[in-house]
Amino acid sequence: MNALEPVAHSVDVQSPEERYVNRELSWLSFNRRVLAEAENERYPLLERLRFLSISASNLDEFTMIRIAGLEGQASRGIETTAINGLSPRQQLDAIREGLLELEDRQQLALETLRGLLADEGIVIAKVEQLDRSEITWLEDYFTTDILPLITPQAIDPSHPFPFVANLGMGLIFRLKRGKRKGDLVEMVLIPSGVPRFVRVPGPLAVYVTIEQLITRFAKQLFPGFKILGDGLFRVLRDSDIEVEEEAEDLVRFFRTAIQRRRRGRTVLLELDEDCDPAAEALLREQFDVDAAMIVKTDGMLGLRHLEAIFAESRTDLKFAPFDPRYPERILAHDGDCFSAIREKDIIIHHPYENFEVVVDFLHQAAADPAVVSIKQTLYRAGDQSPVIAALIDAAQAGKAVTAVVELKARFDEERNIHWANELERAGVQVIYGFTEWKTHAKVSLVVRREDEGYRTYCHFGTGNYHPVNARIYTDLSYFTANPALGRDAAKLFNFVTGYVEPAKLECIAISPIDLREKLYELIDCEIENSRAGKPAGIWLKLNSITNQAMIDKLYEASSAGVQIHMVVRGICSLRAGVPGLSENIHVKSIIGRFLEHGRIWAFANGHELPSRKAQVFITSADAMSRNLDRRVEVLVPITNKTVHDQVLGQVMLANILDTEQSWALQPDGQYLRIHRGESGFNCHEYFMSNPSLSGRGAALKSHDVPHLSLGSGKA
Repeated sequence: MNALEPVAHSVDVQSPEERYVNRELSWLSFNRRVLAEAENERYPLLERLRFLSISASNLDEFTMIRIAGLEGQASRGIETTAINGLSPRQQLDAIREGLLELEDRQQLALETLRGLLADEGIVIAKVEQLDRSEITWLEDYFTTDILPLITPQAIDPSHPFPFVANLGMGLIFRLKRGKRKGDLVEMVLIPSGVPRFVRVPGPLAVYVTIEQLITRFAKQLFPGFKILGDGLFRVLRDSDIEVEEEAEDLVRFFRTAIQRRRRGRTVLLELDEDCDPAAEALLREQFDVDAAMIVKTDGMLGLRHLEAIFAESRTDLKFAPFDPRYPERILAHDGDCFSAIREKDIIIHHPYENFEVVVDFLHQAAADPAVVSIKQTLYRAGDQSPVIAALIDAAQAGKAVTAVVELKARFDEERNIHWANELERAGVQVIYGFTEWKTHAKVSLVVRREDEGYRTYCHFGTGNYHPVNARIYTDLSYFTANPALGRDAAKLFNFVTGYVEPAKLECIAISPIDLREKLYELIDCEIENSRAGKPAGIWLKLNSITNQAMIDKLYEASSAGVQIHMVVRGICSLRAGVPGLSENIHVKSIIGRFLEHGRIWAFANGHELPSRKAQVFITSADAMSRNLDRRVEVLVPITNKTVHDQVLGQVMLANILDTEQSWALQPDGQYLRIHRGESGFNCHEYFMSNPSLSGRGAALKSHDVPHLSLGSGKA
């Protein structure tokens, strides 16, 4: 099937149910595509296991945030409908069906991979499959390494049911001792800091889960008792944090909120299929969870932990190693970032080009006596952050350093509080931004004293300042010394740090001020061009699109004849290829070795795409209400000729041409994997195998970097 020829689907285009795809159901569809990579026979086995782990981790977060939110609405009687007209309760019913289907597929994928990995000497074992010597070793390991860490807790009137933390796992045992009347119930919580898998010494890599060991050797825990039954369980809790507008101290608020999250309302209770009936009844009663969100699994609970087995040093079962290139433009200037940027704007395409260049930009700024000021946004920075280290070095060197640290970055709140404290101790001016909005823009601004006066150097990114993620996520880093962009970036920081709303911006657009309106204006121009008989087209690349008004604007453009090609990795509430609604909209999703994360908008501007006269922008924002209305985001125009060609004619076009990792969205909201054909094109392999794109206009002209074209679909 050709992705550019969607299957016809007749609908009532005014019906919300037919006009839009539910956000939550679209997310489940996305996670099915992730899971499909665990089933992808073209991938190395350990990579397939990693995709299974990612799918399980994704589903956990979806449950803790999205399902928890809907359950909260339903319990409070809130009947606000979703974009497609479903109430919270109706969404929960539909989600449960999709969730169960996903969990069943995950277990089937695990069983398939168990067999294939065992053939390669990596065994995810069940204790009963092991020989006597292996069981003896495990028993000794249990005695010396596990037994001292676990604590059995009786459950009776004098020992109330213990608290189980979010993502916590535990075992319930039903015991009998001598002639004592009645059964005794004991709980053993599995410590969160203990590795989930134990590797048995030997020629094969044999892994056993810790819960199997506790069950197998439970008699050491309960000497003199007869074990009548047992059951494994896992708990997921509401993990969202709602910021109170009247919060006077954000740091104190989040420290308290993080503690509350660990004790949030139970959203999902997972049980193993063979759970003792009495233990199951107790768990159902104590966790007080909706019966619809109790899931029994005939397999392994907590598949997210399979990531630990991926660490096995079997390079033959993983993707071939890839070392990102260092941008050649910087090397040509002997590593002097400022000299290279001053000569000409540069675009860096991660992970194909090394994120170290961003770190080096900041380290050079910290050490350069000519640099007087650094301003930096920080949303997610990671555990060991060289970006934080560079800012600390700069402050200690006497430079004026300002860091906008976003405390509301979900699941990174605690880490960001830690970094904020470290920065403040070093003399960095730390700002937490707005109470009601997240600062999600990725901007770094360096002011340098030069012979001609002060010059501003900027970095605008589509991804976080996170070196680890930059090896996994595809993102764009744009370096420029354009004075107008420097002035706009300064106004952006003044807006976040001092609430000084910019009166006039020369180049960029900022949400929630004018980013949405800027995109509307650009789409309207394409509509006018189409109606005037001029070429009209929009290419865009996003992680998600759910905002109803933006979707309706794209529907309007499609109805006016504008040809729209969208690469949307995750959630897409827009329906594509529907006659009378979106017949000129084509949507695909790319799921592959790297996680697509860069965000690009391109507008034909009266010419056929890809054209050097097209208007091209990179952005930190997705087309979601939160990005357009409740976050500080930035939309940056790309006007430098070389950078424009690279972003539009290489990065964007390669994504549109990809066939080997792509799924096409059908009018009914379902996705079909695009047929690879004999001349399949893989955009990830293309960028891994070709020379650096950063600033090499000459390489494009000389075909050192193979040209791409819409017609051929090949490099």
